[in-house]
Amino acid sequence: MSIGPLDDETVEKYREAGEVLRTVLDESAEMVEPGVTHLEVAEHAEARIRELADGCAFPVNISINEEASHASPGRDDDTVFGEDMVCLDVGVHVDGYIADSAVTVDLSGNDELVESAEEALDAALDMVEAGAHTGKIGAEIEDVIRGYGYTPVLNLSGHGVEQWDAHTDPTIPNRGAERGVELEVGDVVAIEPFATDGTGKVTEGSKNEIYSLVNDRSVRDRMSRKLLDEVREEYKLLPFAARWFEGGRSEMAIRRLEQQGILRGYPVLKEEDGAMVGQAEDTIIVTEDGYENLTR
Repeated sequence: MSIGPLDDETVEKYREAGEVLRTVLDESAEMVEPGVTHLEVAEHAEARIRELADGCAFPVNISINEEASHASPGRDDDTVFGEDMVCLDVGVHVDGYIADSAVTVDLSGNDELVESAEEALDAALDMVEAGAHTGKIGAEIEDVIRGYGYTPVLNLSGHGVEQWDAHTDPTIPNRGAERGVELEVGDVVAIEPFATDGTGKVTEGSKNEIYSLVNDRSVRDRMSRKLLDEVREEYKLLPFAARWFEGGRSEMAIRRLEQQGILRGYPVLKEEDGAMVGQAEDTIIVTEDGYENLTR
């Protein structure tokens, strides 16, 4: 059955991506235990996605404690889980059609922070229907999180997903906003509340393991040209991890392409005062009678 402007084939691709994501996210969350490395979890999840679907919509994000997004292990990263707040954010694509979901595995003993993000997501989903205003959905997210005594991360938001593009309109804010749009039948959106016991603002850190193609043009350097060809072919506009390419020479090529403005880097985003961050996320399709949750 078609959903608004989405034909049957497109809807089925979104559904397939969501089904794979549910499987992989459940498996990955079960792996998060003290002593296990971040890289083990990321590589397991990414291998399973490639086995079951067309590929990763972005590198597996494993954000710890004050980290909120864009944290993914490097090639030789041997960091292990301890008594951490662990946010797993996973993306799957089928022919470029994306499902995006996140859960928080709490090894730190801060269950209520996680619960506030999960309850905010559920409350937001209860509001989803054609005609629902994104600013009012954001207000509901904010009310739930503040009701727990925490703060929403105000400069992160949910987003639309389209073929080969993991972050499009409409934006779903994590706070109330008068400006916004009304959801329409056929919109595919990822709603992702972030809750913190800090100020509610993230800033860029120094670590950067994730990149995407933003300015496709020719380059002279042979090594850079070879890497760029592979990015075009395999990932198009989707983010990728530096560790997905072999050897130190590829890292040099990535740096050169970033310096030329061809690739964009995504530094880790951290809560500005070092406070804990919890996250919850689902991807849904807006339908004529409400929504279909792709990732639960």
